[in-house]
Amino acid sequence: WQNPFQSAKMISDVLQGKHKPIFSPTSDCGDHVVVTNCSEIAMPWYEWKYRIYFHDTRFAGGRSWTPAWRVQDKDATKVLWKAVYRALPGDLNRQTRMARLHLFPDDKVPHEIIDSISGQLRQLRRAPKKLVQYSEEEQAKFPKLFEYPDDYIIQ
Repeated sequence: WQNPFQSAKMISDVLQGKHKPIFSPTSDCGDHVVVTNCSEIAMPWYEWKYRIYFHDTRFAGGRSWTPAWRVQDKDATKVLWKAVYRALPGDLNRQTRMARLHLFPDDKVPHEIIDSISGQLRQLRRAPKKLVQYSEEEQAKFPKLFEYPDDYIIQ
């Protein structure tokens, strides 16, 4: 439930090493970043429909414009990968920094990677709870907006 573009800014800072006190733009001091559940990203408003990704093969008729929802259906990690790629500065270190980014569409991560994780980034937004996850007390505390009449039939 994270916005990929807000997350990309935070991830790019870690890939560059800007979170470290020894950061220097000329040195390569970034860390590896592991992102799980990339298939559950959320875009604001109608961004899934109107965000278009362009690709050109440089051959005749090789241009394509693909909406974000189709890119996400084809590869669940591609939208976040493109967002992080765009958030990184366009210098010669971009490919090296992108090689440190490990994206997984679900929570299945190889044990070698899990064993080497030493920290966790702050979550930007809380994931919303489903209605069935609220207790009876929480549902009773929620303010009623209107009362249905007794003869009203809910279909």
